[in-house]
Amino acid sequence: MTTLAHLVPAEDDVFYSRHDPNDVRFGDIVRRDPEAYSHSQVVILGCPQDEGVRRNRGRTGSRLAPNEIRRALYRYPVSEAHQYLKLIDVGNLRIGETLEETHEWLCETLQGFLHDGKKVVVLGGGNDISYPDCRALCATISLPLVFNIDRHLDVRADRPRNSGTSYRQLLEEGSIPPSMFHEVGTNSYANSPTYLKYVQDVGAHIHYLGDLRTAGVGSAVQAIVSSSLADGIFFGFDLDVVRAVEAPGVSAPGPMGLTAREVCEIADVAASDPRTRIIEITEVNPEYDRDGITCKLAANIIVRALAHPSLRKG
Repeated sequence: MTTLAHLVPAEDDVFYSRHDPNDVRFGDIVRRDPEAYSHSQVVILGCPQDEGVRRNRGRTGSRLAPNEIRRALYRYPVSEAHQYLKLIDVGNLRIGETLEETHEWLCETLQGFLHDGKKVVVLGGGNDISYPDCRALCATISLPLVFNIDRHLDVRADRPRNSGTSYRQLLEEGSIPPSMFHEVGTNSYANSPTYLKYVQDVGAHIHYLGDLRTAGVGSAVQAIVSSSLADGIFFGFDLDVVRAVEAPGVSAPGPMGLTAREVCEIADVAASDPRTRIIEITEVNPEYDRDGITCKLAANIIVRALAHPSLRKG
């Protein structure tokens, strides 16, 4: 396994167990030893930094999210839909001296996992990591389908890069074909008209919150996936897409947004298609969370996205 050069193990105390054979938890089944890598289907990787958020003048704290999301995730019971899941947690990315260096290490590490045929769950961190995450996917497949599930478009023209520039970088570099890029859950009042026009002009797709509700959130995303010829799918969940009453612990909360149930419908779509390669969680900010509810929602998204669809209930 050659992809561990920039990784450090996660803290031991996030791996929960009841030591009860009648109540097996995710913390019981996840492996951490390198020997388990070759047999694992899913890799969990953290990127504990919020430099991109700071550059974007947001409220920092998302650097704490990977371990706090783990703390919630590994308490989940292993359901029938997960009984054959082979999972490895490779720890957290070592953070570079600059955001640019961190991004290069993240992209390099992810490419290794993807080349090995793994599905990867990436725990941010700020939404700037969508840039290296998508770059890694685009370097390993022919035709990506990319979802930015977010209140914001993240196509800012800022220099240097920050948590709001990821998808503009990808579009301008030609990594993502515009026709294969979907902004999901966009709030028109939370974005500049200049950037709304930019997305439309390049030929990408904006799915506004109201339109999604009319069609049904899960059904609308499923229709896109089902009609796509992509050979790999990226689902980027920026949790500020969820209304603040249900996700208070984020970098940029807002009163309007998807409900927790609706964002989990998208996670169900991710689980239903074998082409899903990366599930990314960003902008969770434990410093502003309430009773860990946002971290628990992030964990629920992951649990649902990793469920075997034929066995999933509820």
